[in-house]
Amino acid sequence: MADGGIPAGRKVALVAVAMGYGHLRAAHALAPALAAPVLEIDRPPLASPAEQKRWGQVRALYEMLSRSSQLPVVGRPMRRLLEGITFIPQLYGARDQSRPTLGVAMLEALARRGLGRGTLDFLHREDATLVTTFYAPAVIADLLGYPRTVCVVTDSDINRVWVSRWPAHSTVHYCVPSERALRRLRAFGVRPEFIHLTGFPLPPELVGGPNLAVLRANLGARLVRLDRRGVFREQLREEIAHLLGALPAAEEGRPPLLTFAVGGAGAQLGIARSFISSLRRPLEQRQLRLALVAGVRCDVAARLERWVRDAGLGELLGDGIEVVSATTFPEYFGRFNALMVRTDILWTKPSELSFYGALGIPLVFSWPVGVHERINRRWILHRGAGFKQDSPGTTWEWLREWLDDGTLAGAAWSGYQRLPKFGTARITEVVQQLTEG
Repeated sequence: MADGGIPAGRKVALVAVAMGYGHLRAAHALAPALAAPVLEIDRPPLASPAEQKRWGQVRALYEMLSRSSQLPVVGRPMRRLLEGITFIPQLYGARDQSRPTLGVAMLEALARRGLGRGTLDFLHREDATLVTTFYAPAVIADLLGYPRTVCVVTDSDINRVWVSRWPAHSTVHYCVPSERALRRLRAFGVRPEFIHLTGFPLPPELVGGPNLAVLRANLGARLVRLDRRGVFREQLREEIAHLLGALPAAEEGRPPLLTFAVGGAGAQLGIARSFISSLRRPLEQRQLRLALVAGVRCDVAARLERWVRDAGLGELLGDGIEVVSATTFPEYFGRFNALMVRTDILWTKPSELSFYGALGIPLVFSWPVGVHERINRRWILHRGAGFKQDSPGTTWEWLREWLDDGTLAGAAWSGYQRLPKFGTARITEVVQQLTEG
């Protein structure tokens, strides 16, 4: 067998799309376990030039909606449109939600006109099991009768477009990150044997195998940095000692690292400009460290560095303040994962990074972009692993309070205790079983 338990000679086509970072982030976490490269549905060898053009138009529309929906006043109509596209109905009450929506019909029409044909040709040519973190390849493969498909869901709840017109006849295996997504797929009419509650695929290098060795070591150091007065550690002294052992005394008094991560479409970038200047004193006094994540967008990185200098903090770049960016997705995800080892607080919109709370990293959420992100945020808040941001202009005031009273340390502990951590291994098991078929 190849690494990850996939039978030798049987191929896996791991497919994602660069529409935001979520689908690609999940795929890159799975790639080492599946011993498969990440393929993008809108690029060769999966897409012809004509398909590339169609996907480019879809991506441009998505990014325009995401960015414009965050604008004050003028963004209100775009926000309504985006929420209409991503609409997810109430789960409770009438449970049969199998009726196809406009999104399902539109994707089906595009597939019949050739969208995704390159992916299907590739799968047949390679006789590969399709593993996708994006709904479109799974639905198109199901529509065209491809037999071995695993779809990895990347939100805690999902829109009807993730499932084909005839859910009861679908042969797509869904790996879901939450109980809510499982119940939603059942409401859509997907048969129970095709739904697997796995958790979200976290990077193996941040988990550390079945005994969670890396995760627990990182969490132990993080608790010391977050709980600077020892309030939380005193409250849960015996539980912490039992699960983590002795905490590293060398971390005592070390300033925590706040990481702010910008979404792939660049939405909400302006939040950083609002809070950087408000953090000047704690950064200069070495009470806090700051990382600003720009992803693969050099223009965003340049803007963040300029705002740091505008705030009079240019001398701290590289020594207390860092801007993290890369030119390629693999490079970016590698740098981001290395940053998560050191990160103590993750400030982001409630995207796929919501699931990183399972690593014992407390989450601070900016406002959601789309209905699915609003549900992600609620899912995390209910588990005590994160918070809604307060005013960016007073960031140090509310952060300092949460550091002093153990609130952030408590959220780190809740995320570790209550969020699924074994998604990568469990998804790999589903793929292995299907591939051995």
